[in-house]
Amino acid sequence: MPIYEYECVSCGHKLEAIQKLSDEPLTDCPECGEAQLKKLVSAAGFRLKGGGWYETDFKSGGKKNVADGGGSPTAPACGSGGCCPAVK
Repeated sequence: MPIYEYECVSCGHKLEAIQKLSDEPLTDCPECGEAQLKKLVSAAGFRLKGGGWYETDFKSGGKKNVADGGGSPTAPACGSGGCCPAVK
């Protein structure tokens, strides 16, 4: 479950809360009791590094890599290289 950060507009108190994505945002400040909590935008808890699968994997046909603007695909098209045995 994600950790959300909140700040009270009234008193400036900051807190973190573990909530489901479907949970309603918190509104009441535990410090002053006012309904003035606002969600803060914060950095993600992870970082993507390196070439990345999103750029180099799962390519098919004549698709090009985004970074270098060219090159050949890294994987054969589905069915042509035996990656999907049911597809002929």
